[in-house]
Amino acid sequence: MIGKLKGAVDYFGVGYLILDVNGVGYKVSCNELTLAKASSQETFELFIYTHVKEDQLSLIGFETQDELELFELLISVSGVGPKAALNILNIASPDVVKTAIVNQDPSILTQVSGIGKKTAERLILELQNKVKNFSSVVQQTAQGDQDVIEALVSMGYNISEAREAAKSVSVEVKDVSERIKLALKSMRQ
Repeated sequence: MIGKLKGAVDYFGVGYLILDVNGVGYKVSCNELTLAKASSQETFELFIYTHVKEDQLSLIGFETQDELELFELLISVSGVGPKAALNILNIASPDVVKTAIVNQDPSILTQVSGIGKKTAERLILELQNKVKNFSSVVQQTAQGDQDVIEALVSMGYNISEAREAAKSVSVEVKDVSERIKLALKSMRQ
């Protein structure tokens, strides 16, 4: 089983990249943020989930081990496949998803195509005890970041740009409108 790949970014497609590792090209599906980060680097390292079906073998790549672990938790829930889990990580960071699960808030999860209210509630119910508790500061920051991201996306920015801009804002800034202003400022630099 492939656990991690590191190599030259050879090609980008819609929802995937080809990573050249010592002359062998691996087609790896990724979320938008990971693809955006990979586009600015010559070599890139991905943690890999190998998905095996009767008629298909596919690789799904993640920038961090935390993203991979959350992905594996998401697909452990009945009715949530790799595509839906990857889409969840497309719209929100792992901390935001964990915060939604801990706070029993299905609204973020239902934004994903193919995830209805019942599936989101099942996700929350099944994963609530599996998601590690993390500090209230991380939860507040994650929720603030999600508010900033949603605001920027509604202004026409893509989700990758919005997530990067939200990360650039200091965690000490608590006011959402101030966080949005600082994120916009960082995007203009």
